[in-house]
Parts: sequence; structure tokens; C-alpha cells
Amino acid sequence: MLYLRDLWRRHRRKVLVTAGVFGSGYLLYKLYDAHKRRLTDLERQLARERENDEFIKAQMQVHFDSIQRIADTTTLPHAMHYLSCRIDEDLNLSRLTDRLMKGKDQPNSLSSSEKLELWDRLKILSFTRMVVSIWAVTILSLYIRVQVNILGRHLYIDTARGLGSSHLLEDADLIDRDDQQNFLASADFLASHGLPKLISSMQTAATEVLKAKQLRDFFNTAILHQTIMQILDMFLSMGSPHHWVDCLMPEDPRLHKLAKTSSSDKTKPPEFTQFDQLMVETREVLSSAEFGNVVELSFKAVTEALEEDKSFQSGGSLTNGIPLARLLPRIAQICPSLVEEPSKNQFIQIIQSVPEVGLFFTLLYSSMSAS
Repeated sequence: MLYLRDLWRRHRRKVLVTAGVFGSGYLLYKLYDAHKRRLTDLERQLARERENDEFIKAQMQVHFDSIQRIADTTTLPHAMHYLSCRIDEDLNLSRLTDRLMKGKDQPNSLSSSEKLELWDRLKILSFTRMVVSIWAVTILSLYIRVQVNILGRHLYIDTARGLGSSHLLEDADLIDRDDQQNFLASADFLASHGLPKLISSMQTAATEVLKAKQLRDFFNTAILHQTIMQILDMFLSMGSPHHWVDCLMPEDPRLHKLAKTSSSDKTKPPEFTQFDQLMVETREVLSSAEFGNVVELSFKAVTEALEEDKSFQSGGSLTNGIPLARLLPRIAQICPSLVEEPSKNQFIQIIQSVPEVGLFFTLLYSSMSAS
């Protein structure tokens, strides 16, 4: 017993130090083990979230491709067919050409002043129809792509909400199928409501640009390009900025509903539907400077392709120039091809192939999905 006490006295410090070391080591081990388990759990959680996000992105792409197919195979073809019929009805040149042909076969049926008046009307209406068609095919095809991107963004939110994504926008409203269909159907607004205003404004611009152009004046590729762009520029500069949007889609629902509320005695604020929200988002995109740049580049691409079309070059090269009177029949001949159905329409394909157009919609969709 004395031996043990003596041994303890002599080695107590060593024993205590050793015990302290072992105790500290054990404590550090437990802390390390707990930290390691937390890291492992965190890595598993992050892996599950990455897997979930990848699944969401895959589902989003499926939804987006579905809407894109609907737009390409149904919405755009239907809208272009309806638009083509309306343009043919409202800007039919056959009545003028028939009267001029009759005057040629029966010289006494028209006076010189009547012939000049008919030719002048044919000049204005031919260019009006051509530039209306250029504007319409460009804007309508881009408009429908904007719709697809906006719907794709909302479908992403819907998918994320259903799967509990960490990137979910909690305040976003789900878009039901009826609102989706009504939204896509709004592509018919131009043909059903906006076309008369578009034609009237474009005709005013064409009259101003062409007033100094005589039937005997020679038109070559450069002059034709300049004339088309002048008419487009004059049309776009009329009225308030982005006035042309009102030809393409209904008025901003916020303005209409606020005006309706202010004119009533009710103090309840107006309720905006999901369809209203989609239309507001679309108008904001169309009114952006970036979209304006894409439209301008598309106009130029379509105009250049038009000038190179065989319908313009047949019967004498436009490169060397031909009298305006001989150019008008070529314009009448090529106008229907501008608003042909998408599967046969080279101009829609040209618009879609413009690099800046593809980049714009890539950035638009990615920014919406990440917002």
C-alpha cells in the first residue's frame, strides 16, 4: 500500500498529464468525427439538391420543347395563314391592275389623268403591301418566340414548385392551361385587330417616301433596299415610342383596369389575371432596347434576302436597275411568299438563323429561368 502511494506520488504528474492528453485526444476525436459526419451529411444533401435540380432542368426542357412544338406546328402556321388571308383581302392589288389592263386593251376607257392616278395608287399600295408583309412576318415570328420563352419560364417555376427546388420563386403564380392557350392565341391579334392600323400607318409612310419617285425612275438593289428601310424607319418613328406594339397585341391591361377602377366608386384595386401577367411581361420584352436591335437586324436580313429572290431578278437583273413601272409587277408577285406558311417560308428561316436573334432568346430564357 505504501509502495502504491509512493509510486503515485512519484508519477502523479505524469499520470495526470497522460490522462489529460488522452482525454483531449478523445475529445478532439469526437469533435472531428461529429464534424466529419456533418460534412458527409451536407455533401449528401448537396448531391440530392444537385440531382433534384438536374431533374427539374430536364423536366423544364421537356415542357419548353412541348410549347416550342405547339408554337412551331400550330400557333405560327395558323397565325401566318390568317395574316396572309387578311393582307390579301385588305391590300388586294388585282382591282388596280385589272383596270390598268383594261385601259391598255381599251385606250379610250381611261383618260391620261386616270391612268396616272391608278399607277400612283398601285405604286403606293405595292410598296405598302410589301413592307407590311416584311414587318408582319418579322415581328410575328419574333413575337411568338417571345411567348414561348415567357411560358417556358413559368413552366420552370411550376416544375420547381412541384419538386421543391431550392431556387423556387415562392411568390410566383402558377399558369393554368387555359391561360397558356389564350396567351398563345393572342398571336392572332395582329390579323384580327391590329392590321388596319398597321396598313394605314405604313401607307402614310410609303406615300411620304415615294412621293418623289416617278414611274420612269430606275430602281436597282441599293435603291430598293434604301426605299424599304426608309418606309420602315418612318413607320417606326410615327407617334409614341413602341406605338407599333399596339398593332401586335392588346393594350396594356394595367392601364385599362386602372382606368376602369378610377372611373367607378369602388376602391378595391383591380385584379390582374394570370393571362394579364403574361401579356404584361411580353409587352415589357417587346419594348426593350435589346428586342429593338434584334428587330432591326431581322428587317435587314429579310430585305436583303428579298432583293436576291429570283422573283425580283427574273426578266432582267435588278443589279443594273429597271424602271419603277417594271418593278411593281415583281413586287406584287413576291409579296405572297413573304407571308407563306412557315414550312415553306424562307424568310422565317432566315430570321431564325440570324446569330443575334438566337443569342437574344438564349439570354432571355436563361435570365428568366434564373430570376
